[in-house]
Amino acid sequence: MHETVAAESVLRSIQEHAQRLHARPIRAVISCGQFNALNEELMQFAFETAAAGTICEGMVIQIRQIPLRAVCSRCRKTFDLKLMEPFCPQCRGEDFEIQPDAPLILEEIEFEDQQ
Repeated sequence: MHETVAAESVLRSIQEHAQRLHARPIRAVISCGQFNALNEELMQFAFETAAAGTICEGMVIQIRQIPLRAVCSRCRKTFDLKLMEPFCPQCRGEDFEIQPDAPLILEEIEFEDQQ
């Protein structure tokens, strides 16, 4: 399960940040591309399972899907590629170059206020 490996990796990163800051994490935002896509429900479940009994238990994980980008060979427009509409939205050209997919990135960690 792709989400289990991703959840364990994200958990380790969050724990490292939490330990350095001596703070309790409460929310994290992860981004990923279309080919590195994560199922949000499976990721949340995998993270909850991995985080049980740790400082990260009870955290909320949000996933931001990054669209696949392409460059039209005819008009050179860069656009979000919709797999169900594989053509340039500007010139309707069907010859384009797909850009590298966005990797899985831990973008943000929110910590509990320490007062």
